[in-house]
Amino acid sequence: MGAYTAAHANPQGAGDARPTALEIIRDEGAEGKLRGKVIVITGASSGIGLETARALSATGATLFLTARNLNMAETALAGIVGAGRLSLVEMDNNSFASIRAAAATILKKSNNQVNILINNAGVMGLPDLKLTEDGQEVHFATNYLSGFLLFQLLKPALLASATPDFHSRVVNVSSSAHRAGSLPESDNYNFEKGGYNHGLAYANSKVASTYLANEIDRRYGSEGLHATSLHPGGIGTNISRHLGPEFVQYIMANEYMVKILKSPEQGAATTVLAAIGKEWGTKGGKYLEDCEEAQRGKDDNDTFGAGYVSQTYDPKNEERLWKDSLKIVGFSNDK
Repeated sequence: MGAYTAAHANPQGAGDARPTALEIIRDEGAEGKLRGKVIVITGASSGIGLETARALSATGATLFLTARNLNMAETALAGIVGAGRLSLVEMDNNSFASIRAAAATILKKSNNQVNILINNAGVMGLPDLKLTEDGQEVHFATNYLSGFLLFQLLKPALLASATPDFHSRVVNVSSSAHRAGSLPESDNYNFEKGGYNHGLAYANSKVASTYLANEIDRRYGSEGLHATSLHPGGIGTNISRHLGPEFVQYIMANEYMVKILKSPEQGAATTVLAAIGKEWGTKGGKYLEDCEEAQRGKDDNDTFGAGYVSQTYDPKNEERLWKDSLKIVGFSNDK
């Protein structure tokens, strides 16, 4: 039983007794304790990304926050952190070139120091199959490939920044939707064989995000670089904007769904715990939910179900995805 198990036992809707991200910071005694550390957060200008940035600013760390629209990001993030500790970096998660440029900017401005990478940016519900400029299905590109490529580009800095007293971390915001997904075959990541469905595309991309964290920890945990994935909870943010008002009406008409919904501040709590929580300072390779490691759930393909399932951990497919992804993003080094 974890420190927050009781608080999650009987949810009563957004704003209930479940912890917020800032409460996690305080409970961990992390206020002002990460001065001199560098944290990179993708998709930090809205939703739980914004609340993640807001909470982590209290640690005193230097934050690099990526956003596609810098003007919108500047408005959303105004006043969160003091001058000199926040840098906005333009990055389009649907463009390998943009991700490479953003990584170069981060490394230059941080003097090649990165202690924590949080892959938070996401998209869901695109009704029709859409490919990026690099030929990748948008859910797969935004929710997984962008994080994979950014990690590869920042990996040397993450490894070099790790010390015995402060290991480096990667945090991937996945979803309970991965419970209804699977890893496609190597020749079908972009629905080349047809059968596109936005729910399946989203679920599969979140399986990939979870696998990335597992594989990172397997490969680099012994070098002081750990990774976790997590389900933030059901949160009413603009990520569901493509699903239309009918989806919101469906959720709000379901008593169970209304009770399990979290506020954005609560939705960022598990991310923040994975990023700075003492428990995850020297270990990883696990899928978290509700501010603790997920327990074994039922293999029921329930998008809103609890617990990890058979496809959450799969070393063989994790390695296959890693190797396929290196080819997709144009990396030849498999170290």
